[in-house]
Order: sequence, then C-alpha cells, then structure tokens
Amino acid sequence: MTDELRFDAAGPVLLVGGYGTVGSELARLAAPSWPLLLTGRRPEGGSSRGEALGAELGAEVRRWDLTDPAPFAAAVRAVVGVVNDPGDRVLRAAVDGGVPYVDITRWTARLQRAVAVVSVLKPVAPVLFSSGWMGGTTNLMAAALAAELGGAERVEVAIRWDLKDRAGADSVEFMDRLGLDYEVLENGQSRRIMPLSGAGRVMIGDLRTKVARIDTPEQFTLPISLGVRSAITRIGFGSALSTSALLAVKRTGFFRWGRGDCWAPVRRSLLYSPGEGGVARVRMDVEGPAGRRAAILTDPLGQAHLTAVGALMGLRRVLGADGAPPAPGVAFPEMTPRPRDVPGFLLSMGVSISEQRPGAVAVAAADNGTEAKEAAA
Repeated sequence: MTDELRFDAAGPVLLVGGYGTVGSELARLAAPSWPLLLTGRRPEGGSSRGEALGAELGAEVRRWDLTDPAPFAAAVRAVVGVVNDPGDRVLRAAVDGGVPYVDITRWTARLQRAVAVVSVLKPVAPVLFSSGWMGGTTNLMAAALAAELGGAERVEVAIRWDLKDRAGADSVEFMDRLGLDYEVLENGQSRRIMPLSGAGRVMIGDLRTKVARIDTPEQFTLPISLGVRSAITRIGFGSALSTSALLAVKRTGFFRWGRGDCWAPVRRSLLYSPGEGGVARVRMDVEGPAGRRAAILTDPLGQAHLTAVGALMGLRRVLGADGAPPAPGVAFPEMTPRPRDVPGFLLSMGVSISEQRPGAVAVAAADNGTEAKEAAA
C-alpha cells in the first residue's frame, strides 16, 4: 500500500510536522482560519507535544512517521510540509491526490529534484516550494521591493542568526552542508561557491554583523522567477566571535574531510545550540531599473515565528485566501500575484520592516583572494 491523500474542500489543513518548533507556530497562526490535522512521529504519550497542542487548538493529531513505510491516508483541503521529506512521500501523495501543497523545508538540491519530480507528475493543484530563507519571506520581500523598482537585477540577503533563538532539528540539517560547493548566478554568469567564503561585514539595522556565503534556495529560484542577474545570500551569528570561530574551523578544511556520518555530531554542535528565544533579523538589498532599496525584516518572536509567517502566506496563496485565484502547477514565493501586499501582511503578523541605506557587504581583499583560490581548487 502507498500513502493516500485525497482532496476535500471541507477537510482540514494537514501540517506534516505540525507540532515541531516551526509547526507549532504555524498551527497557532492557522487555527483561527481552518480546521487542522497535525502529524508527526510520536503524537501520543503523557508528555506529547502533539497531544497538548491538539487539545489547545482543537486539532486532530495522528502519527505519520516519514521514516516508517506504514501507509498514511487522509482527506484534506491542503498540506504543508514542515519537516524534511527526503523520499518525497508527502509531495507525491499530495500531487497524486490533487491536494494543494506547500513545502518550506527543502534545501537547494532537494528543491531542484522536487521540481523535476513534479514536472513529471503534472499536478492539477498548486504546488508551492516556499523553502527560501524563513519560509520564503526573503523571496516575498524581494518581490515586493522589485515591484517598487520596476524589476530586480541584483538581490543580496544578509541573515543575522540569533544564537539565543529557538531552532528545530531540521534547521541544522538545512545548514549542515558546509562542505559542499554550490552554484550561484552572479552578473549573469554561473559560479561555483564554497560555503562560508566571501566573508565580510554589513549593517543589519544598527548591528554590525560579520557574514559569509551559504547555500539557500532563493539563490536558485530568484534568477528563474524574477530574472535577477545576481543572487547572493550570506549568514552570520549574532556573536561575531562565534562567526569568526566557524570561519576558522572552515579554514582547517574540516567541513570537507569531516563530511561523513561519524562527524555529524561534531558538525552539528558547531551549528545547533538552540536557546529559549531570540530575534530574527534579515537584511534585503535589491537593485532594479529604478534604483536600489534596502530593508530590514525584524521579528521579535524569532526565526521559528518568521518561518511560520512565510508558511502561512504560502498556505493562504494555494487556498486562494489572499484574494488571488490559485493556479495549478509549480510556483515559488516570489511569483506572488500581489507583491505589493507583502509588507502589509508581514506588519500585521508583528514583523517590522525598516529602511536602510543600500550598500554592498564590505568583503576584505583577503577574503576575495581566498574565495578565488578555493574556487580554483
């Protein structure tokens, strides 16, 4: 038997991983608008987060362990993937059942594979891959700024990762590919980039932040959907010392020779130390025909909440709740038909947007030279 999802316009919204760190945030945001079905590996038990959240929201809770071959079946109006779906089980079941689908968990390589899978399956319902940083909020804000500038030719994203913030296990798996080169588009030309290269400093709000390159899906999708000639994303920790330490480890070659499973605990200890809560901050620089704009997104409730806001925007889109009729087939967040509505919705969710003077990341000459040598190697 195989998994079976069937479209039911009156059914619940299925959140796969609906009581995890991000899933819980999304469930609370979505519960006032739709009935919910929450799934995960271990929903039952005296201390189960699944049972507790279900009772809080009046949601149904069931087990669907994507590592267990036991089949799952449900009739739902939409499905949001809030956990990694490495075998495309949720994706295939949603497409086969004609169910609107949103995914926020795929890193670039898995996103590219999923797009190929869907192109073969020929979906009759919307399939939204919203895996850009923070549930696609970076993609959406890039589209909003591009709409004001008459298009976008260059998009740069700078992320300030708060080490005190809450984070789910999937977030570190998303980042745990620092030994793998990736492809980006710069000035219309494809380049192979090593993660954590091109280190530099940038102001994110009033905070000077050391950042370096990281592989994120918006660097793949923005050139396709908005026609940008350069898409660059960098990340840095709230602590400059922590960022410098990570870059020092990278210079030893550890992320190259330590890629095996036996080194996974060590790698993840460098990336994953969740706290009790922090502030999510992202800087967006967009250059278009009418000039340049820079904006700072700040969510005082943290990165899990900001990611859930992005997922909620995706869910509203595939259900037509944002006022635009949903279209079948593959789409990315920045392909929103209403880009000028994005800032207002983010503000309504408690996300502040502030202007900043446009400017490139200040990359030292030494870092540029190191990047060139690494690329050549």
